[in-house]
Amino acid sequence: MNAPVRKIIHCDCDCFYASVEMRDDPSLRGRPLAVGGRPDQRGVIATCNYEARAFGIHSAMATAQAMKLCPHLLVLPPSMEKYRVASRQIMDIYRTYTDLVEPLSLDEAYLDVTDSPHCKGSATLIAQEIRQRIFDTVGITASAGVAPNKFVAKIASDWNKPDGLFLVRPDEVDAFVAALPVKKLFGVGKVTAAKLNKLGVQTCADLRGWTEQELQHHFGSFGLRLFDLCRGIDHREVSNARERKSISTEETYTPDVPDLPACLALLPDLFEQLLGRIKRAGAEKQINKLFVKIKFADFQQTTVECVGSAPHIPTYARLMETGWQRASRPVRLLGVGVRLGETDKVEQLRLFDDEASLKIGLTGL
Repeated sequence: MNAPVRKIIHCDCDCFYASVEMRDDPSLRGRPLAVGGRPDQRGVIATCNYEARAFGIHSAMATAQAMKLCPHLLVLPPSMEKYRVASRQIMDIYRTYTDLVEPLSLDEAYLDVTDSPHCKGSATLIAQEIRQRIFDTVGITASAGVAPNKFVAKIASDWNKPDGLFLVRPDEVDAFVAALPVKKLFGVGKVTAAKLNKLGVQTCADLRGWTEQELQHHFGSFGLRLFDLCRGIDHREVSNARERKSISTEETYTPDVPDLPACLALLPDLFEQLLGRIKRAGAEKQINKLFVKIKFADFQQTTVECVGSAPHIPTYARLMETGWQRASRPVRLLGVGVRLGETDKVEQLRLFDDEASLKIGLTGL
């Protein structure tokens, strides 16, 4: 007996932070607007409105670069408490229709409404009603995608942005996905997309000509995921019980931290911040690893971690030293944190008893 077709909605608000700012100050509407850090402090854009996007500005872009693209861009600092209030209102609306809500950010979530009794069980009508309620309650617009799975629903929600709704019925999934460029596939970034393009693959239809073995040869275990996604297959369930995997704190420094002794001098403050976050989360008994994150002045990044059951400044100092020596250059960001898990299943090794007790992960080095 075949399982019932799921009804998944992916809903997110249009340029959320910027929309809240324009809601509160209507004079901001119609002009290029971004929310983010200051250009003279290596700030980045968190989000921007569509007027700013017309200049090529996007989230995660350096604010200084955004200002070059649009010299009259207005950049506002984030008002996180205001956004959190709006987020709580939005999530309350989502949960009116189903308990199966999986938040992805302050405003964005997957909803499984397969068994929802609302709107006569129509996922499309539920999505329309949610969007209207967000506008009436929060004062901003939202877009939604409706589909049989998470992957297709997320792509669909972007189809008619801003303030749009797009439905992909079960019998439309195959043709809808076939026409998608491979860069739209979940987990395919610029590097993987470029590699696929170089191999002659532009669309999901092109990718369907590859066997599982061929994809696995070129992309490892991710190749199996590509095999399914290019066919619109996604069995991931909407989960409303996300397990927290880590707690951390980090700081970006201007100017750069020049050397290792200066980095170590900043460690106590980071350590105190981390202890406070662990205590607030009640996670003291779940710690099974400690880690340090370092981003160098050239934006290369390294993470060093080891087994440990409690935060320990000397341990973090050793991890920081190990990480810094990987590049031995000025540092723009430092972070410390802990990994969480079931400690009774983790073998507690004494730090640096042997090389196996230290795991070093590198990005871009």
